[in-house]
Amino acid sequence: MGIAASELCRYVIRPTLIYLGRQHPGAEFFLLGVAASQSALGAELDSQRGHGLYGISDSLHYQLWDGYLAKDPDLASLVRGLASQHAFLTGPDLELTVNLRYSTAIAWMMVEASRTSLPAEDDLMGMARMWRRIFQPQGRLQDFTTAWQTSVRPLLQAEPAIL
Repeated sequence: MGIAASELCRYVIRPTLIYLGRQHPGAEFFLLGVAASQSALGAELDSQRGHGLYGISDSLHYQLWDGYLAKDPDLASLVRGLASQHAFLTGPDLELTVNLRYSTAIAWMMVEASRTSLPAEDDLMGMARMWRRIFQPQGRLQDFTTAWQTSVRPLLQAEPAIL
């Protein structure tokens, strides 16, 4: 069983984006869709795809730190501030699995590092293409759209003010 999409958004995604100074409803929709497609909203936190809600591989995690965050020490410090003090040093990839806010920050930094414009909030295919480009190059667009329609759309219909 995964995390309720409304609670994931309210208690993890939105506060993390606010902390990073990147709050945007489209970002929330997109990250919910990524979590739904990569881990069934946390039902599968460690798989062949990668670690945590967003299924981030070790290599993508290191590439993000070395190729993007290392170039912006202030941003790197902000993201590092979300990681557990000691656990990050001994097992940085474990942080992707057990630390929801850290993994959310890393997922959003992957979006920023891709220099891809965020699609409109109602552009499901645009979000699916972005997911495939950044998170799952071998993925099928239908995998994202199905996960989004199953997990995120009901949230919007039931509680439109939540997002």
